[in-house]
Amino acid sequence: MRYPIAPLIRFTLLTLYLALVLPLPMVAPPELKPWLWAALPLGLLPVGAMLSEQVVLDADGIHVGYPAWCGWLLRRGWQLSWAEIAGLVPITTSQGGTVHYVKSRHGSHYLLPQRVGRFPDFLERFQQGSGLDTLRIGRITPPWTYWTLAVLSLLLLIGEVGAISRAPWMQVN
Repeated sequence: MRYPIAPLIRFTLLTLYLALVLPLPMVAPPELKPWLWAALPLGLLPVGAMLSEQVVLDADGIHVGYPAWCGWLLRRGWQLSWAEIAGLVPITTSQGGTVHYVKSRHGSHYLLPQRVGRFPDFLERFQQGSGLDTLRIGRITPPWTYWTLAVLSLLLLIGEVGAISRAPWMQVN
Protein backbone atom coordinates (compact mmCIF):
# COMPACT_ATOMS: atom_id res chain seq x y z
CA MET A 1 0.00 0.00 0.00
CA ARG A 2 1.35 3.44 -0.98
CA TYR A 3 0.93 6.49 1.28
CA PRO A 4 1.85 9.90 -0.16
CA ILE A 5 2.03 13.13 1.84
CA ALA A 6 -1.47 14.12 2.99
CA PRO A 7 -3.26 16.27 0.35
CA LEU A 8 -4.05 19.01 2.90
CA ILE A 9 -0.37 19.35 3.79
CA ARG A 10 0.69 19.35 0.13
CA PHE A 11 -1.94 21.96 -0.82
CA THR A 12 -1.07 24.16 2.16
CA LEU A 13 2.66 24.23 1.49
CA LEU A 14 2.28 24.77 -2.27
CA THR A 15 -0.18 27.62 -1.66
CA LEU A 16 2.13 29.17 0.92
CA TYR A 17 5.04 28.99 -1.55
CA LEU A 18 2.99 30.72 -4.25
CA ALA A 19 1.67 33.35 -1.83
CA LEU A 20 5.19 34.22 -0.70
CA VAL A 21 6.95 34.09 -4.07
CA LEU A 22 4.40 35.19 -6.70
CA PRO A 23 4.56 38.92 -5.86
CA LEU A 24 8.36 39.09 -6.03
CA PRO A 25 8.75 39.47 -9.82
CA MET A 26 6.09 42.17 -9.86
CA VAL A 27 7.72 44.39 -7.28
CA ALA A 28 11.30 43.75 -8.42
CA PRO A 29 13.38 46.29 -10.33
CA PRO A 30 12.90 45.91 -14.10
CA GLU A 31 16.31 44.30 -14.65
CA LEU A 32 15.50 41.49 -12.17
CA LYS A 33 11.94 40.73 -13.31
CA PRO A 34 12.85 38.20 -16.05
CA TRP A 35 15.14 36.33 -13.65
CA LEU A 36 12.50 36.15 -10.95
CA TRP A 37 9.79 35.02 -13.38
CA ALA A 38 12.15 32.21 -14.46
CA ALA A 39 13.02 31.36 -10.86
CA LEU A 40 9.38 31.03 -9.78
CA PRO A 41 8.69 27.69 -11.55
CA LEU A 42 12.24 26.53 -10.88
CA GLY A 43 11.61 27.00 -7.15
CA LEU A 44 8.32 25.15 -7.46
CA LEU A 45 10.17 22.03 -8.65
CA PRO A 46 12.11 21.39 -5.40
CA VAL A 47 9.05 22.23 -3.31
CA GLY A 48 7.00 19.74 -5.33
CA ALA A 49 9.80 17.20 -5.05
CA MET A 50 9.96 17.49 -1.27
CA LEU A 51 6.20 17.05 -1.10
CA SER A 52 6.33 13.89 -3.20
CA GLU A 53 7.75 11.72 -0.41
CA GLN A 54 5.87 8.45 -0.16
CA VAL A 55 5.71 5.48 2.15
CA VAL A 56 5.15 1.97 0.88
CA LEU A 57 4.02 -0.83 3.18
CA ASP A 58 4.01 -4.33 1.73
CA ALA A 59 4.42 -7.92 2.85
CA ASP A 60 8.18 -7.42 3.21
CA GLY A 61 8.29 -4.22 5.26
CA ILE A 62 8.31 -0.44 5.07
CA HIS A 63 10.01 1.74 2.46
CA VAL A 64 10.19 5.55 2.72
CA GLY A 65 11.47 7.49 -0.26
CA TYR A 66 10.83 9.63 -3.29
CA PRO A 67 9.76 8.82 -6.85
CA ALA A 68 12.50 8.32 -9.43
CA TRP A 69 11.99 11.77 -11.00
CA CYS A 70 13.31 13.50 -7.87
CA GLY A 71 14.86 10.75 -5.74
CA TRP A 72 18.32 11.49 -7.06
CA LEU A 73 18.06 15.10 -5.88
CA LEU A 74 16.70 14.63 -2.37
CA ARG A 75 17.93 12.80 0.69
CA ARG A 76 17.91 9.09 0.47
CA GLY A 77 15.00 7.21 1.91
CA TRP A 78 15.10 4.17 4.12
CA GLN A 79 13.58 0.74 4.30
CA LEU A 80 13.29 -2.00 6.86
CA SER A 81 11.85 -5.46 6.72
CA TRP A 82 9.24 -6.23 9.36
CA ALA A 83 11.70 -8.60 11.05
CA GLU A 84 14.29 -5.80 11.40
CA ILE A 85 11.96 -3.51 13.37
CA ALA A 86 12.68 -3.68 17.09
CA GLY A 87 10.54 -0.89 18.52
CA LEU A 88 9.27 2.66 18.47
CA VAL A 89 11.00 5.48 20.32
CA PRO A 90 8.86 8.57 21.10
CA ILE A 91 10.66 11.93 21.26
CA THR A 92 8.98 15.15 22.42
CA THR A 93 9.57 18.11 20.12
CA SER A 94 10.28 21.66 21.28
CA GLN A 95 6.73 22.61 20.19
CA GLY A 96 5.20 20.00 22.48
CA GLY A 97 4.40 17.39 19.82
CA THR A 98 5.78 13.88 19.68
CA VAL A 99 7.68 12.28 16.84
CA HIS A 100 8.37 8.57 16.74
CA TYR A 101 11.47 6.82 15.55
CA VAL A 102 11.45 3.26 14.27
CA LYS A 103 14.29 1.42 15.97
CA SER A 104 15.94 -1.34 14.00
CA ARG A 105 17.51 -4.46 15.48
CA HIS A 106 20.88 -3.04 14.38
CA GLY A 107 20.42 0.05 16.59
CA SER A 108 19.58 2.55 13.84
CA HIS A 109 16.65 4.93 14.20
CA TYR A 110 14.40 6.16 11.36
CA LEU A 111 11.73 8.84 11.59
CA LEU A 112 8.26 7.32 11.34
CA PRO A 113 6.28 9.30 8.74
CA GLN A 114 3.45 11.18 10.45
CA ARG A 115 2.33 13.45 7.60
CA VAL A 116 1.00 10.80 5.22
CA GLY A 117 -2.50 10.63 3.82
CA ARG A 118 -4.86 8.02 5.28
CA PHE A 119 -2.81 8.10 8.48
CA PRO A 120 -5.08 5.83 10.58
CA ASP A 121 -4.92 3.15 7.86
CA PHE A 122 -1.14 3.58 7.67
CA LEU A 123 -0.82 3.08 11.44
CA GLU A 124 -3.07 0.02 11.40
CA ARG A 125 -1.07 -1.62 8.61
CA PHE A 126 2.22 -0.68 10.26
CA GLN A 127 1.01 -2.26 13.51
CA GLN A 128 -0.07 -5.43 11.69
CA GLY A 129 3.27 -5.75 9.91
CA SER A 130 5.57 -4.82 12.77
CA GLY A 131 3.59 -6.20 15.70
CA LEU A 132 4.17 -2.90 17.57
CA ASP A 133 1.43 -1.00 19.38
CA THR A 134 0.62 2.21 17.48
CA LEU A 135 -2.48 3.26 19.46
CA ARG A 136 -0.68 6.18 21.15
CA ILE A 137 0.75 7.57 17.91
CA GLY A 138 -0.97 10.61 16.48
CA ARG A 139 -0.25 13.14 13.80
CA ILE A 140 2.73 15.34 14.51
CA THR A 141 0.55 18.42 13.97
CA PRO A 142 -3.23 18.60 14.36
CA PRO A 143 -5.13 19.13 11.07
CA TRP A 144 -6.59 22.46 12.23
CA THR A 145 -3.12 24.03 12.03
CA TYR A 146 -2.82 23.09 8.36
CA TRP A 147 -6.40 24.21 7.67
CA THR A 148 -5.64 27.57 9.27
CA LEU A 149 -2.40 28.00 7.33
CA ALA A 150 -4.12 26.89 4.10
CA VAL A 151 -6.93 29.43 4.50
CA LEU A 152 -4.51 32.23 5.40
CA SER A 153 -2.22 31.38 2.48
CA LEU A 154 -5.15 31.23 0.08
CA LEU A 155 -6.48 34.59 1.33
CA LEU A 156 -3.02 36.09 0.94
CA LEU A 157 -2.74 34.71 -2.58
CA ILE A 158 -6.21 36.00 -3.55
CA GLY A 159 -5.39 39.41 -2.09
CA GLU A 160 -2.11 39.56 -4.00
CA VAL A 161 -3.76 38.60 -7.30
CA GLY A 162 -6.46 41.23 -6.68
CA ALA A 163 -3.89 43.91 -5.89
CA ILE A 164 -1.78 42.99 -8.90
CA SER A 165 -4.79 43.09 -11.23
CA ARG A 166 -5.50 46.68 -10.08
CA ALA A 167 -1.88 47.79 -10.38
CA PRO A 168 -1.32 50.77 -12.70
CA TRP A 169 0.80 48.76 -15.14
CA MET A 170 -2.06 46.26 -15.61
CA GLN A 171 -4.66 48.89 -16.52
CA VAL A 172 -5.63 49.34 -20.18
CA ASN A 173 -6.77 52.86 -21.08
